[in-house]
Amino acid sequence: MIETINNFVSRFETSISLDENSLLKKQNRLFLVDENLKRLASKDFFYAGTCLGKTEDGEFFPSFSLLRMIAERKANKVVVDEKTEWLFICGRDIFKQGVIRLQGSRRKGDYTLVLNRRRECLGFGKILFDLSGEREGAVISNIFDLGDFLRRER
Repeated sequence: MIETINNFVSRFETSISLDENSLLKKQNRLFLVDENLKRLASKDFFYAGTCLGKTEDGEFFPSFSLLRMIAERKANKVVVDEKTEWLFICGRDIFKQGVIRLQGSRRKGDYTLVLNRRRECLGFGKILFDLSGEREGAVISNIFDLGDFLRRER
């Protein structure tokens, strides 16, 4: 379980320290719990502690709780302007002119967190082109954003 999370977190060129004993698995979902809650949680629980994400078909999908934990660390991040913020949570990719600040990697293929000016994590994406150069069009592909849940509820 811990290896799955560590592999995902490392895609942002950072790490978090979690104790394997603090993790609880229910079907395909992973939860971070304290010692007392772990003792009380039965195998028949629905939700316990902080959900870190789920695995489907061998792929890990993070929760926003985990993304916020990563955002608190030194990691690959971009801060975007208000217009780009709105477009991103509507499922759109990010254009270079919408990026205000960069922290960490600017290399093609790397994952990056997307934050607004208030440093709130909006989701994450994959860098499509080296962000150091001049580029027209989308530079970060939207992988997961806050609006995903609402779009699934149609």
